[in-house]
Amino acid sequence: MLLLGLTGSIATGKSTVSQILAAPPYNLPVVDADKVARQVVEPGTSGYSKIVAHFGPSTPDLLLPASPENGGEHGAHGKGRPLNRPALGRRVFGQGKDEDRKALNKIVHPAVRSEMYRQMGSAYLKGEWAVVLDVPLLFESGWEPLCGTIMVVAVKDAETQLQRLRARDAHLTEEDAKNRVAAQWDVRDKAERCLRRGPKAGVVVWNDGDQDHLKREIDRVMQE
Repeated sequence: MLLLGLTGSIATGKSTVSQILAAPPYNLPVVDADKVARQVVEPGTSGYSKIVAHFGPSTPDLLLPASPENGGEHGAHGKGRPLNRPALGRRVFGQGKDEDRKALNKIVHPAVRSEMYRQMGSAYLKGEWAVVLDVPLLFESGWEPLCGTIMVVAVKDAETQLQRLRARDAHLTEEDAKNRVAAQWDVRDKAERCLRRGPKAGVVVWNDGDQDHLKREIDRVMQE
């Protein structure tokens, strides 16, 4: 079974490419690291408890305000109120230091990896010929050696990336957006690294145009 590693950077269109690959004519199963990362920090999980213990004392708004929708003061089934993701993001990416990002990654990454392996195994047992590993930090978190092919979704213009991020996440200030982008490895460097893997082992989808252009780019690299 081919492991197709899909990566990019924030607001470059990786999630859109993932959706396209999951739909006809490709119909590929997708193991989405972002979705898994949300699952492993839901109230009641070990990841949730560790995040609250580590960041709670320095982040007063780490949890969403109590409401009937989220189960009140102690959350649904007494497992705790959900994480306030924008607040956690500001704490780690805007106000935090490198050790804060490392601490969050140390909590989340092992749990994510375990669940992703489980989903990959399930796809293999179902006889799938390939599975997409949708991983934002694919190179940084050590997934590269496992992937037969890596696809990087990139933009050539850094300003396009910032504009898309602020359009998607309206709560971000310009400074917040710049901090989010700066906290990640430059996507153009990722594209270069990917191409150094050689033909078929590394492909780049350039997403500076509209969605029709993006689909044509995907068709091009999939045919290659």
